[in-house]
Amino acid sequence: MAPVPHLQTGVSLRSFNTMGIDAHAHALLPVHGVDDLRAVRADPTLNALPRLVLGGGSNLLFTGDFDGLVLQMRGTGIDIVGETGDAVLVRAAAGESWHGLVMWTLAHGLGGMENLSLIPGSVGASPIQNIGAYGSELKDCFHGLTAFDFDTGALLHLDREACEFGYRDSIFKHRLRDRAVILDVTFALPKRWQPNLRYAELAQEVALRGWTAPGAADISAAVIAIRQRKLPDPALLGNAGSFFKNPVVPAAQRDALLARHPGMVSHLQGDGSFKLAAGWLIDQCGWKGRTMGAAGVYEKQALVLVNRGGASGAEMVALAEAIGQDVESRFGVRLEPEPVFV
Repeated sequence: MAPVPHLQTGVSLRSFNTMGIDAHAHALLPVHGVDDLRAVRADPTLNALPRLVLGGGSNLLFTGDFDGLVLQMRGTGIDIVGETGDAVLVRAAAGESWHGLVMWTLAHGLGGMENLSLIPGSVGASPIQNIGAYGSELKDCFHGLTAFDFDTGALLHLDREACEFGYRDSIFKHRLRDRAVILDVTFALPKRWQPNLRYAELAQEVALRGWTAPGAADISAAVIAIRQRKLPDPALLGNAGSFFKNPVVPAAQRDALLARHPGMVSHLQGDGSFKLAAGWLIDQCGWKGRTMGAAGVYEKQALVLVNRGGASGAEMVALAEAIGQDVESRFGVRLEPEPVFV
């Protein structure tokens, strides 16, 4: 069997994850296209290793070294590939920066992704998490994707329904986990764009700027300003963005909590349940700005856990567990981490 080109062994992953955890991988392969994945599948030794698909490394936490093969997605390219009656179709390779893609669409006069500006990570990772922010989710502009199936060696072409999107969830966290590797994603961007100002904080930011008829680029600028005020730059302070999902609870539980905590933040969902603000719950437990060893809670946003310098994955996990225990003890609500623990 011929060796797989560009394969690296004993690689530090510190620069490959935004939390800045210094874990090591047994092997790492830069993936530029489907041929690299086929080469791995054809190699019995490599194909037998545990696999980790890595994009921008913004939604994972290394709890230790990874004794397997890291597939680091490097494919690039963004193109307009067609249209439907009401949308323009844009395809981007998995290795493209998510924020770079959003900026590309705006530069080409296309709206629909602006509420998702400045989210770290790669295009290929975005459907896995069904990323979302400021009243918008990836599924709102998703058209389809191409993925490589390690079980069969075939290409999968999945539309929105097939991806089974949920709140920070998709089929790639379930039946296709450890099996499918996303190669490219196609988005449907509306020809008749309308601003999405359902999220109160975004609407307030737009109003403060005096914009009565904001364009997509304006909305993007407002989102970027909000995020930069609230969230640390991973290049300066290691973090994985929002560390916990906002918990969703039944209306009766929300009402009982609100009676005891009148300032509690909650948002009605389409099915009658309520989404609670995890950051508010954590803040009420006194965690904002606190540290445990080199792991800490960001002083401007309690939802963000940070690596203050040299923190291990175990330290980050211990901090997350301590926060979760306090929130559950006080509010009876269990927090679920957003990042994937590896």
